[in-house]
Amino acid sequence: MTEYKSEQEFLANYNSDEFEKLSMTTDICIFSVSNKATDNYRKLGEKKLSVLLAKRTTYPFIDMWCLPGGFVEITESIDDAAKRILRDETNLENIYLEQLYTFGEVNRDPRMRIISASYVALIDQADIKEELADNTDWFELNYEAEGNLISFKLTNDHECISFKVKKHLKCGTSDRYEYEVIENTALAFDHAKVIMTGLERIKNKCEYTDIIFNMMPKYFTLGELQQVYEVVLNKKLLDPAFRRIIASKVEKTDKKKTGGGHRPSALFKHNKERLSCDL
Repeated sequence: MTEYKSEQEFLANYNSDEFEKLSMTTDICIFSVSNKATDNYRKLGEKKLSVLLAKRTTYPFIDMWCLPGGFVEITESIDDAAKRILRDETNLENIYLEQLYTFGEVNRDPRMRIISASYVALIDQADIKEELADNTDWFELNYEAEGNLISFKLTNDHECISFKVKKHLKCGTSDRYEYEVIENTALAFDHAKVIMTGLERIKNKCEYTDIIFNMMPKYFTLGELQQVYEVVLNKKLLDPAFRRIIASKVEKTDKKKTGGGHRPSALFKHNKERLSCDL
């Protein structure tokens, strides 16, 4: 092994070609909550959880659905790449965005050795001002768990994508799991696993943070807020338990929600400034 007398001498003789190259991408799991269509104007509209997918227009996996993503450029940070890709691939920007996990299985991409630094983003669909990119669409996300097996169904107006993920306990002391995709009909790459990981992240964080308010309008009823918690957690919450969860998070305003055949309802707002999307 060559011995060098200084850092400068080492760098002057350093040859990066001695090492195999790998590439990095960023994939973004964008969740939102919106209203389901209803024919009963007297009934509070049900909420649905959605994820934004993009249809691939090139190989590999041409014509299959995937999460919006792209390669990290050599001159940008990973966070800057995520914000650029979010804007370029979906026309969305200035929304809540946080790094989720790094996916690096050796054969996760058939082109080359590619590592993905994935992100999770949250948005209220009513806040979207720009048209989405032509090859993107919202898919309603429904899932059912039987033990450690979770079955997913993603649907839009024309297609249905299903996949199943199995949870394996990775560390008992920290309650960490790893995920194995055992069925997948139409999602490219390992994006079924990314969606599963992103969903678990927001479910866990809505228990102890105010992250859920990034999926809410500025003003809302407590019933609407409860529905959003329930659709994300995929379970019904008893009213007293829910009120305890959100008691320190919201404040009542002097505004009322009227119309739609309902009695006027008090409107609330998040009692802190809207969470920043800055990374």
